[in-house]
Amino acid sequence: MYGEPYWNEARAYRFTLREIEEDIEDPSTELHQMCLDAVGRIVESQELMARMGLPEKHWDYIAGTWRGGDPGLYGRMDLAYGGTGPAKLLEYNADTPTSLFESTSFQWQWLEDQITARVLPRDADQFNGTWEALVARFAEMWPGGDTIYFTSVPENSEDYGTVETMAWAAKEGGVNPLYLTIDKIGVSDDGRFLDADGYPIRFLFKLYPWENMLNEPFADYLAQSGCFMLEPAWKALLSNKAILPMLWRFNEGHPNLLPAFFEDEFAEAGPAVQRAEAAFAAGRVMKPIFSREGASVRILDAAGGEIAASTDHGYDEHPKIVQAYHPLPEFDGSHPVIGAWIIGDTCTGMGLREDRGLITQNLSQFIPHYIEG
Repeated sequence: MYGEPYWNEARAYRFTLREIEEDIEDPSTELHQMCLDAVGRIVESQELMARMGLPEKHWDYIAGTWRGGDPGLYGRMDLAYGGTGPAKLLEYNADTPTSLFESTSFQWQWLEDQITARVLPRDADQFNGTWEALVARFAEMWPGGDTIYFTSVPENSEDYGTVETMAWAAKEGGVNPLYLTIDKIGVSDDGRFLDADGYPIRFLFKLYPWENMLNEPFADYLAQSGCFMLEPAWKALLSNKAILPMLWRFNEGHPNLLPAFFEDEFAEAGPAVQRAEAAFAAGRVMKPIFSREGASVRILDAAGGEIAASTDHGYDEHPKIVQAYHPLPEFDGSHPVIGAWIIGDTCTGMGLREDRGLITQNLSQFIPHYIEG
């Protein structure tokens, strides 16, 4: 972060078991179920699908992966939580979340080292069942074992680290993992995806956003490819900030949600916006429906004055949503965000990133946590 190491163990966050179970684990699992309910509603409505900003020619393919029951593997919910009051959902990266290795392996090794050094008591624990859950999920989805290709863009070490971690979990779950960069995937004359040696790809884990893939010529072959994708295409409806106003529309007043509206809805100031007026007293956050690592995000006060803004404007052209501003907690000048991992349909662990700015961005630090009490 700003010239400092990404991993920072100079401090750690302490949680009680009650905080983990009641304030993070259970609400995250419930939020995920609410997201699944929202997907089921969205795919049945052309009006709602149009709000998601995805190419219309692929709507049937997206809906088909949902109706066909294509299972999801993982996701990460970003939560604002300071130990008091309910955790608030900021967004849900249900398609291409990173920080998997540090959340599963590295911070667990840190915990063991701290216990061995007697810095932490022997009964200290960590909310960290994500690795075991991933292994079990692969074994459940491919009980007979199979070959899964894992892919990411070339020359991106963070993406490769996530894909490598995922591939090791698959291997432990009885699956044969093979890696190739996404630019090495070809297409046969009959529209099937091929590896670099010309063999058909039946199962593909891709750390590549659906909103990008669906806008490329590659996507025209998806429906006929015979390739099962991880994540399935319906995850494009969740890893999309347009899901936030959908969640509020379907679950208005839920304690773990922040009021959110599409930009035009907010400007119209209809009854739903008026009912949420008090929540916007602290300000509002403008988010493009597609963005990564806080890019193109702006925080405004109640009068519309700018409180903070991302310096990365790479997603400025996308439609915006407006979310009530819920200030992140502050500890020693840094603002943590909890990343709650969802494996299958259950919250299994978490990691914390913190930033000295009000917007969590690509240069944020990862801070370990432990449970005591």
